[in-house]
Amino acid sequence: MIDESVKVVEHVEIGAGYRYLVLAAPQMAARLQPGQFVHVRVPALETSALRRPFSVFDAEDGKVTVLYKTVGRGTAALNAVKAGDTLNVMGPLGHGFPLKCAGVPLLVGGGYGVAPLHFLAKWMVKSCASLTSGKDSASPLSVKLFVGGRTAADLLALDRFKALGVEVFTATNDGSAGVKGLVTDPLDDELVKLREKGETFELFACGPDPMLKAVAMRATGTGSKGWISMDRHMICGVGACYACIQKTVRGNSRCCVEGPVFAAEDLVW
Repeated sequence: MIDESVKVVEHVEIGAGYRYLVLAAPQMAARLQPGQFVHVRVPALETSALRRPFSVFDAEDGKVTVLYKTVGRGTAALNAVKAGDTLNVMGPLGHGFPLKCAGVPLLVGGGYGVAPLHFLAKWMVKSCASLTSGKDSASPLSVKLFVGGRTAADLLALDRFKALGVEVFTATNDGSAGVKGLVTDPLDDELVKLREKGETFELFACGPDPMLKAVAMRATGTGSKGWISMDRHMICGVGACYACIQKTVRGNSRCCVEGPVFAAEDLVW
């Protein structure tokens, strides 16, 4: 774990209250793995002991990018940060996604829950030979993303996923983009196709709890592996405060240490 002051390279709004924050953090970028998070001390809130946790959208070329939404006091204060400013950041933190996948990777995200999935997809595409068991080293990895939101404005970073070669399926509650309904609607259609062809798959998910539960149930219900990134209030980030407890089959687990990524079959809802 690294605790350091880093420079802000870029901070831009991409619409509907969502922002990219890019940090020059070469040591951290080199160590981060998909599904891990960073803890940021927000300027103007230094008197508070509370940092803010953010999933990592990308970590490459010495830079760490987070994708976040303005939802409260902390993220509202973070909006004022500009390129050239300095932030204190702690990371990498937490237990991320597994770095091997048996079968077709199916990534399922809701809103800014796509953030760690982008990092995961990029890692998979670049390292497909070592990440996919049973695949020929020359075979391309077919990563599929299922992303949902209330409206089209909540479907984030689709262009970046497509640039990686990821096949993207979308759903919105109001029907303004993709299928009208829940993200599990196009996911279920794909699960039927894969099972008819006898293909194995694994599910990787990040987003709101109802969606995560639905994805976990589909994993356990089909006897497939599922990896679920839980969103809890990770106040200390290092397991000391026990504020981010998640019930599992082994008892209470800390999302900031044992998680945020858990195996679907281990979660108790």
